Amino acid sequence: MNNFKKIGLTALAASLVSVSANAGALTASGTASMNIEGHTGTGHNAPTTFSMANSVTMSGSGEMDNGLTVSVSFEMDQGAANNSSLGFDNHSVTVSSDTMGSLTLAGHGGNSTTTAIDTTAAGDMWDNFDGLTVLDGTTLADAAIGNGGVDNSLFYKSPDVMDGLNFTLSYDPQVEGTSGTGSDGQVGYGVNYTGMEGLSFSYATSDINDHDSDKAGDNSVIKASYAYGPVTVSYSEMEHDEGASGGTNDTTITSYALSYTVSDELSVTLGTETSDRGDATTDLEVEGIKVSYTTGGMTISANSMSIENGNYGTGAKEDADYWKLGASFAF
Repeated sequence: MNNFKKIGLTALAASLVSVSANAGALTASGTASMNIEGHTGTGHNAPTTFSMANSVTMSGSGEMDNGLTVSVSFEMDQGAANNSSLGFDNHSVTVSSDTMGSLTLAGHGGNSTTTAIDTTAAGDMWDNFDGLTVLDGTTLADAAIGNGGVDNSLFYKSPDVMDGLNFTLSYDPQVEGTSGTGSDGQVGYGVNYTGMEGLSFSYATSDINDHDSDKAGDNSVIKASYAYGPVTVSYSEMEHDEGASGGTNDTTITSYALSYTVSDELSVTLGTETSDRGDATTDLEVEGIKVSYTTGGMTISANSMSIENGNYGTGAKEDADYWKLGASFAF
């Protein structure tokens, strides 16, 4: 009897050790940056400013007995303003396997199929002017409008259904209408292809649902790049349509970029972005150059950009320049 107890306890102890060993691991990674930047122009001449960014992401994962891998991730970001004063930012849980792909529930910081790929070919240069106040209090416009990726949203990515081809699905539940009543879900789908050497192609579309009929519509993104040796040519277009054609928020932003990899450490990118808004007669235009040098976990970068017709008007006050020098670190 005692021997049987000893054998049973030994087996139980061994199983507990085994479960512990397969429970997974928790890791931490971080990023930080130090920057100096400034804007100049007829309607704006801001002083040079310093800025910094820092965040730490905790990630954990483990494989279950049925072969599924469960991962959790959360970010601590001092600059976060969306969740708490403590800086608790993006967080998600992902269930995945080689045969089923991955399903992510994002409490915050998730993506729809379109926001997952909506960075322009030139890298969202317009964002460096978004909200800039110029002469007489005019505020430069938001050149691109994304859609989806709200809190507590789902995002699915399939395994490759053929060489280099996969698809994505997203669902944003309970999107509150601007009238403040009711809610609608938003569905998105996308496709990505990398099966040809040097070529990358993505397309995605997602719903814009709102109980106010003049706000409903769709958001779509197409993105492609081709690399040949050290040269990469990129193109992107994002179209945001709400309600009746030609509405205030109807926006199409088209972007081109040419990148040259000088060496493993040094690269140069030239880019343009053009934003066409439904109710405007003039396009907003941005162009610029980016140079980056990477060594180890450090990247030194220099950016120079200019915007014309920054509020879709032709006045000189809507033209501005931007420059930035930065050092970012990954650890």
